[in-house]
Amino acid sequence: MKNINIETGVGIFLIAGLLCLGYLSVKLGDVNLFGSDRYPVSARFANVSGLKVGASVEVAGVSVGKVSKINLDDYEALVELEIDPDIRLQEDAIASIRTQGIIGDKYVKIKVGGSEEYIDEGGELLETESAIELEELVSKYIFEKE
Repeated sequence: MKNINIETGVGIFLIAGLLCLGYLSVKLGDVNLFGSDRYPVSARFANVSGLKVGASVEVAGVSVGKVSKINLDDYEALVELEIDPDIRLQEDAIASIRTQGIIGDKYVKIKVGGSEEYIDEGGELLETESAIELEELVSKYIFEKE
C-alpha cells in the first residue's frame, strides 16, 4: 500500500514536470500552437543581408512583431512581417533594416509616419531602407581614398 502511494506521487510529479517543460518550450520558443493574433504586413528591400526569419520588428525601440518570411520577388527581397494587433502603422511609415549594436543581429525598425490612413491587414510598407553592409563601407573608405 505504501509503495503505491510513493509510485503515484512520483508519477504525478513527473507529469507536472513534463507539463512545465512543455509550457516553457512553447513560451521561450515563441511558438503559437493555436495560431497568432498578429496581422501580416509586407515590405520590399533591395538588400536584406543578415536579416533572418524570427528577427524582431521594432517601433521606437519597442518590439511590436517579428519577421515571418523572406522571399525573393522580382530581384527584390519581399519580407513579411507579423505586427501586434494593437499597433496601427500609417501608410507613410518607413521600414529599415538595422543592426543591434556594432556586430549584433539585424532587425526591422519602423519609423512611424504622419498620415491619417493606416495599412490594412496584408498591406505593404512602400517606403523602405535596405541594410547597410559594413564591408562595403570599409572597402569604399580604403580603396577610394586618393
